[in-house]
Amino acid sequence: MADNFIADIADRLVRLPGVEAVALGGSRAQGTHRPDSDWDLGLYYRGHFDPDDLRAVGWTGEVFDVGAWGGGIFNGGAWLQVDGQSVDVIYRDLDVVEHEMGEAQAGRFHVEPLLFHLAGIPSYLVVAELAINRVLRGELPDPLQKPAYPDALRKHAPGVWWADAELVFGHARNACAPQGRVAQSTGLLIQAAMKSAHSVLAVRGEWITNEKTLLARAGLGAIDDVVAGLDAEPAALRAAVERAHGLCEAARRG
Repeated sequence: MADNFIADIADRLVRLPGVEAVALGGSRAQGTHRPDSDWDLGLYYRGHFDPDDLRAVGWTGEVFDVGAWGGGIFNGGAWLQVDGQSVDVIYRDLDVVEHEMGEAQAGRFHVEPLLFHLAGIPSYLVVAELAINRVLRGELPDPLQKPAYPDALRKHAPGVWWADAELVFGHARNACAPQGRVAQSTGLLIQAAMKSAHSVLAVRGEWITNEKTLLARAGLGAIDDVVAGLDAEPAALRAAVERAHGLCEAARRG
């Protein structure tokens, strides 16, 4: 039943002008989904894609213009309801994906802000998707099929993420905790832990496509305990930041 459901949707999407492939992503591609999990679909197009063509299919929901989500890696998509199930479509410009593949292979990347992501997203996320997602319809160019984690990225990315984490930890420790600023200290602590977790996974050469399981996969689940015990007293707040920093250092060494 589920296979037929998503196959029918993929059939409709791959026939849209400019679309070269449709891939299943998210928890359903990885086999970690629940019965009520959304369906995540990557819509890979070349050159030009007109969201009006997707709107014309007639599914209920919201279809965003290309560039409506900031114009970066996540350049738009749609939140749809199809036969009572949630289907999220993400636009993927193949020219952008191929560029970021080349950057990742050279060990280069940048971090973009994205709603619901505390540390931002690395530009190599689109490469991680290629490694994890399952193409349902159409074809992707051979160089984009199931890429391995680039050696150059594994060498360079951990230090970039950790340098950022250290700066954020330092600001929490020196500028916010001494003033008893609980909200700011908490936010910075969590952001630094997320960046540290990215560093840990990069050391291992492990792909990740969102932050939902980031801390757990990096062995940083204890950050929850640190945050739960935060105290507004400056010394205690600073100690919590130091504890989180120590956990992150240990995860990196591990």
